Amino acid sequence: MTSSLTEGLVRLIRAKDVTQDDLDAAAFFTLDAAANAVGGRSSAPGRTLLQWAGDVSPHDAGRRALMMGALTHILEMDDLHRASVVHPGCVVVPAAFALSGGDGRDFLTAVLHGFEAACRVGMAVGKAHYKIWHSTATCGPFGSAMAGAHLLGLNDDEAVHALGNAGTQSAGLWQFMETGAMSKHLHAGRGAEAGVVAAQLARQGFTGPPKVLEGEQGLFAGACPDADPDAVLRDPDHRWQLHESSIKPWPSCRHTHPSIDAALELSDRIDDPAHIVHVTVEGYESVRDVCDRPTPGSVYEAKFSIQHCVAAALTDGQVDFDSFEQDARDNLADVRAKVGLNIMEPFVRAYPQDWGSAVEVEMADGTRHRVERNHCKGDPEAQLTQDELRAKSQMLMRLDGIKEPDGLIDAVFNMANGGPVPDLVAFAEFI
Repeated sequence: MTSSLTEGLVRLIRAKDVTQDDLDAAAFFTLDAAANAVGGRSSAPGRTLLQWAGDVSPHDAGRRALMMGALTHILEMDDLHRASVVHPGCVVVPAAFALSGGDGRDFLTAVLHGFEAACRVGMAVGKAHYKIWHSTATCGPFGSAMAGAHLLGLNDDEAVHALGNAGTQSAGLWQFMETGAMSKHLHAGRGAEAGVVAAQLARQGFTGPPKVLEGEQGLFAGACPDADPDAVLRDPDHRWQLHESSIKPWPSCRHTHPSIDAALELSDRIDDPAHIVHVTVEGYESVRDVCDRPTPGSVYEAKFSIQHCVAAALTDGQVDFDSFEQDARDNLADVRAKVGLNIMEPFVRAYPQDWGSAVEVEMADGTRHRVERNHCKGDPEAQLTQDELRAKSQMLMRLDGIKEPDGLIDAVFNMANGGPVPDLVAFAEFI
């Protein structure tokens, strides 16, 4: 009998070696997710979620995962895996915190397993899927379920059931972008919760469809017109997909980051932004689909505006949270109106394995300045250092009034060396 893709995925993941370098990297991404979750509490959507949650039982792991997942994804600074276009950390790490028994290295192994499952499914769903479906929401549940399967000690058959029931909960539509609604945060939260519940039920003998991916009525048939099923199990000896993920240095949609990186370099060559005549941004189709927003009317829309992000980088030489507020949107309107977007090779062909961009600025005196990027700051090719991640984490946690964040930061890093899982709920009073 031919095994299903989820059966093969479980075997592939559990056969991979876990080295000290892998554990160190998993701690790196765990810290990034945890800091984003703490920072997310300070936002308007975060406060609404916290008010809604009320008093949630400490035994309700699914609800706790939902809350942390949603909070992690609010500030648009959580990690992203380019080839799958999935934000794995906001789904996998909350599930691991919700189900962990306290062993740090076991926790980090679960994170590696979860990233692998979410990213491998994400690489298989195809480009067309992403035009309608938010891949973090549809592929993320496989990651949270796989992390849960490890932490709950599920055998291979039980893990397959967990993935089947996680997959049947896949959901998350891009329609929220039309109005800037808060649904995207719910996508991450539900993705984390779905996998937790699926793993818990599998432990109780609750069965799921093993061919939830490739079956005639499975995910690929229903939502993936150009699916690549072989990608789920392709190249099994490749390093853990967590190593292929990016950590964001700027609080905006990841599709804007190559252009921001290029524009920041260009900003040093521009004496007066008022002398800019025109700015041309070159990119791939998803930049247009998700971030072609010339006149953003809110903070959230500005974070998804390639025009605004490039204008901020060129004018201010930096992009931070203040770059998207009303004053910044007003001040950057003139430069933003000069930014045009072209979808061009080689960026189209390279995506999603590489997320590239070129930014060209024409000045009033006729000079032109151009910078290209095949990758950008925060990608595996240009990783944040540990000091840079520490600074980012301190900044995010201080948004929520955490004056001494280094205790949590050190505790997360120490998990890779045998330390216990820190009590994140107690640290930040998540629920």
